[in-house]
Amino acid sequence: MRREKRDPERYEREKALARSKDVKARVSLAGNTKTHQEILYYLAAHDAAPDVKMALAKNAAMPMQASPILAGDANADVRYALAGRLVILLPELDQERHSQVYAFAVQALGMLALDEVLKIRKALASALQDYSETPPKIAGQLARDIEREVSEPILKFCTAVPDDVLLEILKDHPAAWAVQAIAGRKKVGRKVAQAVIDSDDMKGGAILIGNKGAEISAATLGQIIERARDYPEWQTHLAARANLTPKMAKTLAKFADREVLKLLQERADFDTETAEEIATVFRRRLDFAGEGDRQQDVPPYERVLKIAREDRLDEETLTDALAMRDRDFVCAALAYLAGTDEAIVARIFDMKAAKPVIALTWKAKLSMRFALRLQRELAHVQPKELVYPRDGTDYPLTYDELVWQLEFLGIDLP
Repeated sequence: MRREKRDPERYEREKALARSKDVKARVSLAGNTKTHQEILYYLAAHDAAPDVKMALAKNAAMPMQASPILAGDANADVRYALAGRLVILLPELDQERHSQVYAFAVQALGMLALDEVLKIRKALASALQDYSETPPKIAGQLARDIEREVSEPILKFCTAVPDDVLLEILKDHPAAWAVQAIAGRKKVGRKVAQAVIDSDDMKGGAILIGNKGAEISAATLGQIIERARDYPEWQTHLAARANLTPKMAKTLAKFADREVLKLLQERADFDTETAEEIATVFRRRLDFAGEGDRQQDVPPYERVLKIAREDRLDEETLTDALAMRDRDFVCAALAYLAGTDEAIVARIFDMKAAKPVIALTWKAKLSMRFALRLQRELAHVQPKELVYPRDGTDYPLTYDELVWQLEFLGIDLP
């Protein structure tokens, strides 16, 4: 309690009123900013009348030592009023961070941040979300709150939430809205950015990639590019990332659609070789799309036959078709190259399994890297079940395994 010059006569009158049975008199005493601090503390500790506690909670002269007492009061309205009062006082108390007064305020706020009444926690979150000097402990408590109305604004806007709390929340299988709130913070550190991507939330990842305040390491960005094959929604944001290297841009260009290629092509920070390589892919995709538009009424298999007769049915053409989301053409082309029916190819992709896709790609004399793309983009194989190339390029299945798969699928061997 602050030191003050005691008026002996007034102090005795106040002490008598504090012990009287006159509730109105005690309420008046509790709400008076000139009442001695010791008397106000006495009322907080010993007076059970809700109106008295309410008057104390609203009194600007209330000793901060009494705030933990009021924070534990049985009356929710008293606790709510106290929360409002503490939030108003907090900026002033920042100058006394190492004082007992500040410690009492933080103790009371910590109790209110865990209050069973939702409106109290909501009020705190709403008031503290934009306050950078919010005590980290309080920010962390509100950030962990199970109610979205409380935690979401803190997760998204409160800069006082420590990174270790954000990492803890992301690790514990959070709801999608929590991931997205964290991804959209004004500043996101490298470890938190990696954790957002590891959560495998598509929308959260898109928000993070498009967030200029997110610090994304080169290693994390490389992972994002690989996952962007499955998440087209990420590609536009990736094309605009300031730290996208020429090598990354070339990788992205291999599977991106026309709009993303256009964004890559318009960047002025790539070297001439990279810019020309992207431009070449862009023109090739435009040509493929234009050819498809001109032959809208032509069945996919006939389009495949025409391109095959022109000796253009290669992996590059299929890569363009895959990037343009022309599934029917890709299936028809694989059927032609593997010497099987389109229905069998469609059934293979519907199986959502890696090995049948690998066997089909091998029979079509295409690369294992392309087989990996087909697993992801057409078969939609779960990430944990993907089968990767051996040594970066080689087929991981033995000859006998590939033959067994083809026989099982009903595809004739050479």
